[in-house]
Amino acid sequence: MKTTKLNVIIYTAFLIFASVGIIYGNTIKSNYTFLRVWEYQNILILLLGVPFLFWQTKANLPNFLEERISNYQRFLKPLLIGSVFGILDVFVIKFLMHPEPYTELPPFLQPFPYSIFLYFSGAFEIEVFYRLIPLTLILLLGKWLAGGKYFNTFLWSAIVLTSLREPIEQLPNGELWLVVYSLSTGFLMNYFQAIYFKNAGFLASLTLRLGHYLFWHILLGIYVQYFEL
Repeated sequence: MKTTKLNVIIYTAFLIFASVGIIYGNTIKSNYTFLRVWEYQNILILLLGVPFLFWQTKANLPNFLEERISNYQRFLKPLLIGSVFGILDVFVIKFLMHPEPYTELPPFLQPFPYSIFLYFSGAFEIEVFYRLIPLTLILLLGKWLAGGKYFNTFLWSAIVLTSLREPIEQLPNGELWLVVYSLSTGFLMNYFQAIYFKNAGFLASLTLRLGHYLFWHILLGIYVQYFEL
């Protein structure tokens, strides 16, 4: 019960942080024509994830702050893995494909420090709907069907399917090598996230994505905003 309460407390804190980002974004929106600001409906939609906070143990998943899992496994390793993917994207997209200075922030970047709020909230939303809800549902079904006889089949099917979702949805137009790069790195990062979600819980999966966003969205945005514009 204690660990479940911590799930709810942490989830609520994330919702509050996202709400602060909406307020902040609306106060500076008039200064930027390209600013992306969440609607409050996004917060309401994220409430769909709340019931799944109580089913982590039943689905053979770690709770957010499971005591048996070290913070090294929960935070540091996922952060490093995500950072590798972020650095790779910056190198390929910015320094290989677009070495000339930007004249304005491109769509995937936002002004700092607002970018911290937007991309944390975005990562949180993705992990709720790409990991927390679908993986928990599928693994609960796997435990229930035939007394859990096919649990591993459900597990690996869920890992592969959720790993394919984002790279297929965000498949870019352009040269074949870029499509292959985007599909392969997108699948690998989501695959690692699903593995960490199963072994270390939701916060590990979220931290991995935040490691990617730290370089790809936030630090690159700072570089473009303060050194190129």
